[in-house]
Amino acid sequence: MFSENRNTILAIVLSLIVLLAWQFFVAQPQLERQQEALRAQQEAQSAQPANPQAPSPTTAPGAVPGTADTAAPGSVAQTGVQSRDQALGTSERVRIDTPRLSGSLNLTGGRLDDLRLKDYHETVDRSSPTIVLFSPKGSARPYYADFGWVADASAAVTLPGPDTVWSVEGSSQLDPQTPVTLVYDNGEGITFRRTYSIDENYMFTVEQSVQNASDQSLTLYPYGLIARTGEPDTTGFYILHEGLLGVFGEEGLQEVDYSDIAEEGTIRPAPVDRGWIGITDKYWAATLIPTPGETFQPSFSHSNVTDNYQADFLGGGQTVPSGGMAETSAFLFAGAKETNLLDSYEVSLSIERFELLIDWGWFYFLTKPMFYAIDWLFHLVGNFGVAILLVTVGIKLVFFPLANKSYVSMSKMKLVQPQMQEIRERYGDDRTKQQQALMELYKKEKINPLAGCLPILIQIPVFFALYKVLFVTIEMRHAPFFGWIQDLSAPDPTSIFNLFGLIPWDPPQLLMLGVWPLLMGITMFVQMKMNPTPPDPTQQMIFTWMPVIFTFMLASFPAGLVIYWAWNNFLSIAQQWVIMSRQGVKVELWDNLRAMVKRKKPAADDKG
Repeated sequence: MFSENRNTILAIVLSLIVLLAWQFFVAQPQLERQQEALRAQQEAQSAQPANPQAPSPTTAPGAVPGTADTAAPGSVAQTGVQSRDQALGTSERVRIDTPRLSGSLNLTGGRLDDLRLKDYHETVDRSSPTIVLFSPKGSARPYYADFGWVADASAAVTLPGPDTVWSVEGSSQLDPQTPVTLVYDNGEGITFRRTYSIDENYMFTVEQSVQNASDQSLTLYPYGLIARTGEPDTTGFYILHEGLLGVFGEEGLQEVDYSDIAEEGTIRPAPVDRGWIGITDKYWAATLIPTPGETFQPSFSHSNVTDNYQADFLGGGQTVPSGGMAETSAFLFAGAKETNLLDSYEVSLSIERFELLIDWGWFYFLTKPMFYAIDWLFHLVGNFGVAILLVTVGIKLVFFPLANKSYVSMSKMKLVQPQMQEIRERYGDDRTKQQQALMELYKKEKINPLAGCLPILIQIPVFFALYKVLFVTIEMRHAPFFGWIQDLSAPDPTSIFNLFGLIPWDPPQLLMLGVWPLLMGITMFVQMKMNPTPPDPTQQMIFTWMPVIFTFMLASFPAGLVIYWAWNNFLSIAQQWVIMSRQGVKVELWDNLRAMVKRKKPAADDKG
């Protein structure tokens, strides 16, 4: 009875996993591709939206930033979409050249709207174009960061805006050794300076100052914003957040999907004195970090008219007396979400939970340690695939006592199969007495009837943690294994349906059944056939077809995950075989295979 319950529970769990995984990893991506094609068609017919609006307080410090809801110069009605190079050529610029970034500062508006990541390419081919992060207004997908000052509505002062042309003071190239200072004189006795500096990686420091030579005192509020026009292409997977996000003091992490902010218009968390706000993609991000300890008002917003998404902060008011000066500074992270780099920034710049810029998920306590283990082994062996294999061995060693106890219990259950059958025959349909007798037998022989579920229950969170590591960490992107696996974060590119490339035909995604998914399916099939065949015909069918279903399903998963699963199955088979042999239990593999062949042969003969 308990053995049957165990098999039923296991079958239900595996069936649910199959249904859920198929929905999220096969059906949903197909729908996403259709939606992406529709968006591309719509975007081809659209033009450039308007500038985002700077945060604008009314009369009180810390008032709400917002996004413009009306057309403006440069909007759909006035400007067509240009190529990125054409858009870059419409204004004077200051060059940016660092070991890891290239691009330029736009002197019109003084904004950072041109960035490429030197270390990352669009494909595994190192000759493919480098990743574009920021693009200017006028291009197909504007995305940039801007800083400035705003004043109370009653203040009569000219402030620099998106069309202000700044001049360069000093150096005309931004690099880690040389900051760049932009200057704007409003002609009313007020001079604004904005100094950009950058480290060897992706962290900008933006210092702003106001020199007041007028005869009146001013109260100004510093702001920073990151603006993106149009919803970008996303993976669409529920396990990864792509959109607007931030960490706000005690409130912690807040994630806002593009669809949510498009529906709500504005989301304004409470003012805080530590944290950050920005927009994230799968591997890249742009994030504003106000100076820790200074209170700021964070805000997320979207304009239905301009289709502009914005994450911004508004600092506290600063009084600039006549003849006086005010200064403020903030950080801007714009680059790749490298784990160790984000951790180092969190410590060195005292950034609140900056590590959460990477979506480690609910299994954070497993996911991040697993990444560290794989990354540490990678630096020893020089291959992430080999590191995954070694981590799998380590996981098996950690859970060896529990798995060993489980397999021993399963082996003992096989030894008492004759006694269990005798009990069933003796009590017939009296389920109560049958269950009591089985319980006494289990207690006498020290058997756990649910022991067979433990290895699978252990593997599920580890599986999802490793999947998360492969899916979200940039370190796994374009990481090769051996042979045809040149990207562990992408599916196995081979397929049995074109004889692994011998036939010049590209099968549809559903038929992309590569070598590693086949190995995974075979090892899963062997592992199941090592156990006795379930007595129930429905369970027999489920366990027979389960490896086939998983083989097709996992074919679309990252190759690194499939390699892990196949290797884990192989280790489990070896472990179970050794334990069963030591317990004097016959391995059922060959008997089960012969029985399966015999069941199919009569059917074939009948057809003949």
